[in-house]
Amino acid sequence: MTSPTRKPQDGVPAASAAERSTPPRRRDARLNRDRLIISARALIAQHGVDASLEEIARQAEVGVATLYRNFATRDDLVRTLYDLALAELHAVRGEIEAAPTPWDALVIYTERVAEWLVADPSLPPILRRMAQLDPSARPAAEFDGFIASLVARAKKDGTLRRDVDAVDLAVLVTMVGSLGSLGDGYAGQWRRQLSIVLDGLRAADAPRPKLPGRPLNVKDYQATVHGLTRRAARAAR
Repeated sequence: MTSPTRKPQDGVPAASAAERSTPPRRRDARLNRDRLIISARALIAQHGVDASLEEIARQAEVGVATLYRNFATRDDLVRTLYDLALAELHAVRGEIEAAPTPWDALVIYTERVAEWLVADPSLPPILRRMAQLDPSARPAAEFDGFIASLVARAKKDGTLRRDVDAVDLAVLVTMVGSLGSLGDGYAGQWRRQLSIVLDGLRAADAPRPKLPGRPLNVKDYQATVHGLTRRAARAAR
């Protein structure tokens, strides 16, 4: 999901008027931290949470000492990225609540989360590392309950098939969002694939809207797979 607080190409929230008015030294420190966050997300998406901290600093165009001033350990960096992700997730709740029907709310939820995951492939490894760091932590439990209530309402009004639950939605949207980790050839397909998934979630007598986009043809699909294979071969050398 493109997070509600940032654009995918920015990687971090835009500076507020108050931040722009801060003294240059403090503003530079904030910009350095933002660049580190952008760089960390990009490299973790490629290499996982064990990505080189030195390379993260280099791509952010700051010194390693600056990285450690902001994040004393690798796990501190992971926790920061995790906290930002949770804030982005909760920020979309208002949009979901404003939807005219429970089904529309579920569509917004799945679209935003899928787009978010496609735009930021670093999220799955960050979530996995946080589960290792603190297995008992459930900071998203409140949001999980919110989605479960939407599922119950959509079943009640007959728009969602009755044998689907909130965990099904979470698994399906994660599967669609994983296209972001497979390269541009796949990532561009996420809206179409999500529409197919949503059709499978509709009640049997619900209308089926036209699918967005177009499927990959055989040539495009084979080229995409071949590209992934070449990258995998280069990485293994």
